[in-house]
Amino acid sequence: MGWQFAVSTLGMPGLPVREAARVARAHGCAGLELRVHPDEEVHLGLSGAATDAVRSLLDGEGLALSCLAGYAKVAAPGADRPVVDELRALIALAHRVGAPAIRVFPGGDGNARPRIAAVLEDLRDTGVRLLVETHDSHPTGAAARSLVAGFGAPELAAVLWDAVHPWRAGEAPAVTKEVLGPYLGYFQVKDVASRQAPTPVPPGEGAVPLGECGELLRSWSGWVSLEWEKAWYPDLAPVDVPLRAAAAWYARYLTPPG
Repeated sequence: MGWQFAVSTLGMPGLPVREAARVARAHGCAGLELRVHPDEEVHLGLSGAATDAVRSLLDGEGLALSCLAGYAKVAAPGADRPVVDELRALIALAHRVGAPAIRVFPGGDGNARPRIAAVLEDLRDTGVRLLVETHDSHPTGAAARSLVAGFGAPELAAVLWDAVHPWRAGEAPAVTKEVLGPYLGYFQVKDVASRQAPTPVPPGEGAVPLGECGELLRSWSGWVSLEWEKAWYPDLAPVDVPLRAAAAWYARYLTPPG
């Protein structure tokens, strides 16, 4: 399959899905990573008719859904039930809208195992994959893998490798790639000025070793998505600027070494 290129709507806060799809197509994306949030068109509790309309719209634009980017925290402190309910809602939404995966966060030092175990059958029945991002309490590949590896089912529960967080935590890309192994389910390309300055910059303009990441991932197959955090940094340039840079990076490393 090789790589497939997508862009997250995190970089287009508030933009209707129809317009986000046109931005993605204009830059050669094959897919769209939809942020699931109360401030966005796609959110938990979206009606069935509205969900079907989003799926039909993207089909008409010739775009796949790469992932639903949710905000459930599988290792958050506290009771299991609210987390499990949120995971089930995300899985059901992904299944209806045609997304192959949901992105979730670690979110703390709670016990993620019973929560993920509770939705394994939901994942299996729907064909949706749960992806825990290298983020917050579990920023490295090794830490994120520890939340999903115990199930021995990377086709159901795997890791989303965010290019910034493992590197900022001191884990080299080669180590991230090695420790994830079959649990690498998705890659988000992004860049920042330095480990100490997390404000995003277009890919290739910062300090994240994206060239090393590209070389390591040449033989890997899966979705590569630009995440541009304009929802959190409203003064950032429009998403077209980093999308051009991400598309150039993608084209450079797309072909496996021959």
